[in-house]
Amino acid sequence: MENGAVILKKGEGRSLKEGGPWIYDNEVDRIEGEPADGGIVSVHDYNGFCLGKGFLNRRSKLRVRMLTRNRNQQIDEAFFRMRVENAWEYRKKTVDTGSCRVIFGEADFLPGLVVDKFSDVLVVQSLALGMDRYKGLILDTLKALMARDGIAIRGIYERSDAKVREQEGMPRIKGFLSEPFDTKVEIVENGVKYLVDVAEGQKTGFFLDQKYNRKAIWPLCPGAKVLDCFTHTGSFALNAAMAGASHVLGVDASELGIAQARENAALNDLSDRVDFLCADVFELLPELEAKDEKFDLVILDPPAFTKSRASVKKAVTGYREINLRAMKLIKDGGFLATCSCSHFVDYELFTQTVGQAARNVHKRLRQVEYRTQAPDHPILWGAEDSYYLKFYIFQVCDEK
Repeated sequence: MENGAVILKKGEGRSLKEGGPWIYDNEVDRIEGEPADGGIVSVHDYNGFCLGKGFLNRRSKLRVRMLTRNRNQQIDEAFFRMRVENAWEYRKKTVDTGSCRVIFGEADFLPGLVVDKFSDVLVVQSLALGMDRYKGLILDTLKALMARDGIAIRGIYERSDAKVREQEGMPRIKGFLSEPFDTKVEIVENGVKYLVDVAEGQKTGFFLDQKYNRKAIWPLCPGAKVLDCFTHTGSFALNAAMAGASHVLGVDASELGIAQARENAALNDLSDRVDFLCADVFELLPELEAKDEKFDLVILDPPAFTKSRASVKKAVTGYREINLRAMKLIKDGGFLATCSCSHFVDYELFTQTVGQAARNVHKRLRQVEYRTQAPDHPILWGAEDSYYLKFYIFQVCDEK
């Protein structure tokens, strides 16, 4: 039950009214009542009109995270069970649920909460004070829903160790929320086996958002010589090899990532066709160019080069550089798969940057397809942060 109200300043709340999920601290005129941080409040425009309900946190710049636009909605345990059931039913209709993101925060109307399913293990990341109080109920609900569908969850691991927790006034934590289990979990995606390290891997252990983008490169791979940059634990590289590539080189600056990639290659009996190299991609690409190396397919799957608007210009320079270098390494008529996972570098800017790179090296791009994140990471219109992954496949041709 809400026990307070947040009143907006006149002229504020524009993002919220356009479908955004948050009220920022500088939009608030006053707080009425005595709601506790993490508690539920109603949100009102300056004239008293109720805009919905959400979690309050005075310690966060995201002062209110919205839960519902329905002013008459009761926020109780039944409400959260309904949200969880809706999220699971959506996944069953849109993706392979063997491994998938089951809850994607604001896009599932459960702000600040991420739950990934890796085979029979759940990994939870809780980044909002209000939602943190309900994670036990949500996880119990998920287990019960999955059990009803014949899926027995054998363990749950928490990866709430992201720095943004501190901005909510919460400590960074990780560990078991169930009886301990082997935290290296085997999953199968697109027919490729992986060992996912849910305790030590990046974020929740594996990037599920590229699932169908990895499958999209398969038609380009039979007999191809492939370079996979920023390979992480080898996912694109292994998909290329599984699809029939003659040889794949996967590159990443992380020694741990490369060790895991080699382990995954052995798991799939692909070690004879996939090599992994621990190196800085920005340094390696010019070296390969100097050796006159050429590839049929180059894949660029870098980490986010920017996590704030302040460093977008520097990020654009990085994206342009790696795309320019990659195009120089592609045979005439070969292919480039390139992406950005930073929502601050939006579709228009990323598209413009790749186009600039092509012009700088006198290449013509023929777009094969444009894709975004997998459907288990739904894009909620009005919530721009939920649209972050841009993925292009191009044929790269010499100027003719």
